[in-house]
Amino acid sequence: MDKEFLLSEMQAGPVKIKFRKADGELREMTCTLNEGYLPPPDPDRPVVSPKTPNPEVQVVWDLEKEAWRSFRWNRLVVENDHGLG
Repeated sequence: MDKEFLLSEMQAGPVKIKFRKADGELREMTCTLNEGYLPPPDPDRPVVSPKTPNPEVQVVWDLEKEAWRSFRWNRLVVENDHGLG
C-alpha cells in the first residue's frame, strides 16, 4: 500500500477504506481530506494547542458519520492494486 498515493486520493475527494480496529473488528469508512467536504471551523470551539503528529495514525473526515476519525496505517486492509480498501 502506497501511503503517499492514498493521501493524495483522500486530498482529491472521498475514498473508501477498510481497516482493523484495535478490538480486531473490520471497519469500512468513506473518508476524505478534501477541504470541500470538511466542516467549517466552529467559532465557539476553543482553540486547542495541536499535538505532535503521530506518523502511524491518520486523521480523516468520515463522510458517513460526519465526524473526525482516525486509523492506524499498519491496520489498513488492502484489497486491490490502488491501496484502497
